[in-house]
Amino acid sequence: MRSLRLILSNPRYFAPAFVFTSLNVWFGTWAIYIPSVKEKLAINKADLGIAIFFLSLGVFTVFPLASKIINRLGVGRATWCGVVLCSVFALFPLVAPNYYLLCVSLFFFGLSNGFLDISMNTLVTEIEKEDKQNFMSAAHGFFSLGGILVGLGSFLIPVIASPMLHMSGTVILVITINLVLRKRYYHIKAAPAEKEPFSIKLFRPLFLLGIIAFVSMGSEGAIIDWSALYLKEVTLAPEFLIGAGFLAFSTTMTLGRFLGDGISQRLGSIKLVALGALIAILGFTLVLTTHPFLAIIGFAFNGLGFSVMVPELFRIGGNVKGIESSQGVAFIAGTGYTGFLIGPVLLGFLAENATLKSSFLALLICAILVLFASLILKKRRA
Repeated sequence: MRSLRLILSNPRYFAPAFVFTSLNVWFGTWAIYIPSVKEKLAINKADLGIAIFFLSLGVFTVFPLASKIINRLGVGRATWCGVVLCSVFALFPLVAPNYYLLCVSLFFFGLSNGFLDISMNTLVTEIEKEDKQNFMSAAHGFFSLGGILVGLGSFLIPVIASPMLHMSGTVILVITINLVLRKRYYHIKAAPAEKEPFSIKLFRPLFLLGIIAFVSMGSEGAIIDWSALYLKEVTLAPEFLIGAGFLAFSTTMTLGRFLGDGISQRLGSIKLVALGALIAILGFTLVLTTHPFLAIIGFAFNGLGFSVMVPELFRIGGNVKGIESSQGVAFIAGTGYTGFLIGPVLLGFLAENATLKSSFLALLICAILVLFASLILKKRRA
């Protein structure tokens, strides 16, 4: 909790942490109005899936370009630009008059989301380097808090009765707070990396980190999408417990991210990723017992295990020798998001052709793969 106290007591750390919260508030507010957009435009689920694909396409489009833009603008200025772009493009999907403009608006919303994700993680990496203070994990905890705020805000939907009014109020409030806080980070520029000649050996650590990011974020996405169905169909949990797996996962995810920085300082990033993998393995083992309460406890362990992985991967990726921090962060973000988006689809295909339990067995194997990859990375670092 030291990093949480650090953020809450010092505007230098609170400002970038609030950017993490902001990103999830904008994205989450769009997400809760997806049914309203579907109904307004009279589109079916297949069309909606294609529209959401354009959001993902926007995210992936910016990944190869983000590093150069961030280095040219400066990471602090780039983060602020990302905040402004997200504020603007968050409004358009809710006012799109037809399906085609919805796809276009979601593409640009995804592009701005992807750019801000890379710039804010690079920003935290640079502040950690300058101040020799760890708060990356807690910053990701603030991202999770953004989701909680959106969940609480959803109770206002019947009162406001207007998606555009809700999003507009959210955008004005969040960007105003960011405007006040931006002076704390606007001037920050990434320290120049001591570049080395290109070689596969130089990029090898990033490839291993990419594998870990793909698997861990893919598993995270799969749990979010499939935990309720698993509890209902495999464990035969009563109706009131079907959402308990996701709740347990989300709660321990937030808690783990607030605790992660202190543990990271004691153990080191790679050891913490390995520890997270061990906890996730225990979680999937409990989930596979198919007992409802043990499965819910298992999902809680999953949240705790995966909570520390992604922040530590960004931290490691931003500190790879001979590679600019923005490049390392962009690589981790790209591979991680690929896993987050593709993982649930692959698990669904496996569930359709085998069983849902087989899908979670595959996730257990993936967690074991993460453990082995982290041990290989540790050995190479040594």
